[in-house]
Amino acid sequence: MLLVTGGAGFIGSHLIKTLVERGDRVRVLDNFSTGTMANLAAVAPQIDVIDGDLRDAAVVRRAAGGARIIFHLAAQASVPRSVADPRETFDVNLTGTLNLLEAARDEGCQRVVVASTSAVYGDDPAARKTETLAPRPLSPYAISKLAAEQCCAFFTRVHQLETVALRYFNVFGPGQRPDSPYAAAIPRFLAALGQDESPVVFGDGEQTRDFIAIDDVVAANLLAASVPGIAGRVFNVARGEAVSLNELLATLMQLTGSDRPARYDDERIGDIRHSLADISAARDALGFEPRVTLAEGLRHLVAAMPAAVE
Repeated sequence: MLLVTGGAGFIGSHLIKTLVERGDRVRVLDNFSTGTMANLAAVAPQIDVIDGDLRDAAVVRRAAGGARIIFHLAAQASVPRSVADPRETFDVNLTGTLNLLEAARDEGCQRVVVASTSAVYGDDPAARKTETLAPRPLSPYAISKLAAEQCCAFFTRVHQLETVALRYFNVFGPGQRPDSPYAAAIPRFLAALGQDESPVVFGDGEQTRDFIAIDDVVAANLLAASVPGIAGRVFNVARGEAVSLNELLATLMQLTGSDRPARYDDERIGDIRHSLADISAARDALGFEPRVTLAEGLRHLVAAMPAAVE
C-alpha cells in the first residue's frame, strides 16, 4: 500500500491517478484546505481517503499504518502566506513532516519521498542551481522546506529510514487552481487571458523560471520511490531551461489568441529573481529525463482548458 499526503491537490492527484492506473493500492491523507475531492473523482472508488491534518500525530500514524512507500506532498506552499503567517507554515511544513517521519519509522515504511522546493536556493548568483550549493532561503516557506529536508537526512542517518527529497522548480499542468492570490504564474495568466483581462505580472517580467510539466514531475516521483541506493539524497526536478515571465506570457497570448497587455505590479516579498536548475544529479542517479517541452505542455494545457481560452 502507498500513502500520498496532500493527494487531493494538484501534484498529488496526478500522481495518484498514475499509481492507480498501474495497479497500486493507494491511501490519501489530506485536510482539503486547498485540495478537493473533485481532483480525485476519476479514481475515488479505488482509493482510501483520510480527511486529516499533518499536525495531528495520531491521524498521521493511522494513515501511515501498512504503507510501504509514502509520497509526502502535503504542505503550506505559498510564499506570500508564509510571510504573513510564518508560524502556520512551520507548523505544517516542519512539524507535520516530523510527525510523518516518526510514523514512517515506527510503522516500518521502506521509503519516504518528500516534496521540497527550488526556493531553498534563494537568489544565489550561480547561473544553474546545483544541489551542492549552500542554501539561501528568502521566505519562511523556503526555510521550512529546507528544515524538512534536514529532518529527512537525520532520519536516514540515525534511524535508517530511506528518504529522498525532490526540489521542484515551477510545476505546471491541467488542474492547477488560478482562483487564489497565491496561484502560480501559468494558471493565473491563462485565467486572465480567458476572461479578456490583463494578466498581472509581479515585477518587470524579466525574472526567469524553470518550468516543468506535471507528467515529468510524476515520473520523477516514481523514480525516487524505486531507484536503489539514493537514501538521504536531494534532487532538483526541472527541465534545466530558463524562461522569463514576459516570454511565457507572449507564448500564452499567441496560443490563446489574446492581445490583452499585461499589468505590471510591485515585486512580492520573498520572490526569487532567477531560477534555473542543474538536473545532472537526477539524470545520473535516478535516470530522470524530462520528456515534455514547455511549448508542448502549454499547448496541452490550453487544449485542456477550453472555457478559459474561448
